[in-house]
Order: sequence, then structure tokens, then C-alpha cells
Amino acid sequence: MAHITAAQVEARLRTALAPTRLAVHDDSAAHAGHAGAREGSHLRVEVESARFAGLTRAARHRLVYDALSDWMPHGIHALTLSVRAPGES
Repeated sequence: MAHITAAQVEARLRTALAPTRLAVHDDSAAHAGHAGAREGSHLRVEVESARFAGLTRAARHRLVYDALSDWMPHGIHALTLSVRAPGES
């Protein structure tokens, strides 16, 4: 199974969310050897986007998951999200 790269996720989220800040970290190496490591990448995403303004954290997460939905069952095993609107700390 092909692992999805941080660069692929970054490109997809830039298109979908027009973020003002975006960092995608591939933490897969830290999970080498456990069963999920074979199922796909372990990624940590920090994203700030005006599209998140006024939305709950769950709704923000849904926007990210929607943008990556075709990769979630095949290519991404774990996804950790930090999502905020501009001006939030």
C-alpha cells in the first residue's frame, strides 16, 4: 500500500482550504514496527484558515477529512489535527 506523503497532503489542503498557515509533519518513522505502520502514513497537520471562522472544532476537522477522504482508508493511517481560524491562539 502506498503511503501518502506530507507534500501530497499539503498540496491538497492548500487547494481545499486556502490556509494562511499550514504545516504537515510526517511522523511515520516514529511508528515503524507497529501494525498500523503498514496501513499508511502517520501525519500531523497544523492549519490556519479563514474557512474555519465560526465553525466548531468538529466541523473544522470535517473540512480537513473531506479534503483527504479518498486517502483516509488507503494511504493515511493516522491524522492528528490542530485547526484554527486567523487570530485564534
